[in-house]
Amino acid sequence: MFKRIVLLGLTLFPTVALAQSPDLEATCKTVAKNFFLSDGLTIGTVQSFPELKPLGVRMTYSMRQGTASAEMTDTFECEFNKADKPHDLAKFCVSTTCYTPNDNDADRKRRFEEMRILLQRAEK
Repeated sequence: MFKRIVLLGLTLFPTVALAQSPDLEATCKTVAKNFFLSDGLTIGTVQSFPELKPLGVRMTYSMRQGTASAEMTDTFECEFNKADKPHDLAKFCVSTTCYTPNDNDADRKRRFEEMRILLQRAEK
């Protein structure tokens, strides 16, 4: 019975599941597309957390077109220092691998800097 009430509530009030910050989500999608070098990236479920410090977005994705959201298990996460543009990318993670400006791994640090520069160009 409780499950039916919850399901009914989600059906009648879908805004509960909707994103908190469409602007941050769009920016994270841009970072993901730039990282994968693909405009055809399929995005599934997206959650944003503008109330956290740093601000965050987490989403599922697939490199295959036509993949259903429920079948997507790969995740992409972004953290930002600012809610307003330019958002100032602080960190991003692809599944369990994270990229930060002060990473000890030179390749991951370079990928982070590339995404930061591309994002700055896009937000001008």
